[in-house]
Amino acid sequence: MPISAAYLTVIIIWSTTPLAINWSSEGVGYEFGAALRMVIGLSVLLLIVRLWRLPMPMDKQSFKVYLVGGIPLFFAMSCIYWSAQYIPSGWISVIFGLTPLFTSLFAAILLHEKSFTAGRSIGMLLGLGGLIIVFAESLSFEQKAWWGVAGVCFSSIVHSMSSVLLKKLNPTIPSVSVTAGSLMIATPLFVLNSLNHGLPENIPMQSLSAIVYLAIMGSALGFPLYFYCLKKLHAERVALITFITPVSALLLGNWLNNELITQQIWIGTACILAGLSIYEYGKYLPWKKGWIRWKQTPL
Repeated sequence: MPISAAYLTVIIIWSTTPLAINWSSEGVGYEFGAALRMVIGLSVLLLIVRLWRLPMPMDKQSFKVYLVGGIPLFFAMSCIYWSAQYIPSGWISVIFGLTPLFTSLFAAILLHEKSFTAGRSIGMLLGLGGLIIVFAESLSFEQKAWWGVAGVCFSSIVHSMSSVLLKKLNPTIPSVSVTAGSLMIATPLFVLNSLNHGLPENIPMQSLSAIVYLAIMGSALGFPLYFYCLKKLHAERVALITFITPVSALLLGNWLNNELITQQIWIGTACILAGLSIYEYGKYLPWKKGWIRWKQTPL
């Protein structure tokens, strides 16, 4: 696949995933929607592994990789699906956009990476300020909406920690195999959770279509394409995806699901995206040299 097509596909998938999660739970419950998505996604991934003859070892080290990927996946995705009951779908993408900031924080703690410059610290504070604005808006938006904001924040933190732990393990097996192995751990947990809450009597066509879309596009195709982009493009160009999808997800939610976008949400989104921009690209800003000269000027 051409890299431009892969890049565009990832943007489309990430933009539509929050709304699809919202639709997949209607009439069936979020537990069943998540479980069926994982069952279908795992089946497709195992088929890909077999057809492409990809290695999927089951030794102790590989099983550790699957555990580190699968257990956090269960908690992170469960929180996303649970939160979708309380907040508009576009908010999910906006809040989850903070994942790069949380990832760097865990990388500094667990991998001892020295990645926090003055510019990155400013970017993180600005992004967190945007999150506070969104959280404050949730208090006046709907009853219990702040639960959804807190749930997505927790999901983003868990996902970030899992990414750093996987990087620490440094697996050599293909990303498709890592995703399949992680789903082998997570899927039974999703199924047990769904059975504990009971099965729906019928599945609306919109919910079933959203579940199948999430399973194939979101799980089986989205992750491999994202890793493909990481291999073919500079990391900073791939990071641009996190700046595009929050805005496109908000607009899609407003257009297709009649979700209200208040002025405060736009302000919070702008702060988060500005914070991410400074965090990722602050080293190119012209004020950096001026700041250094000011610091060196004797009083």
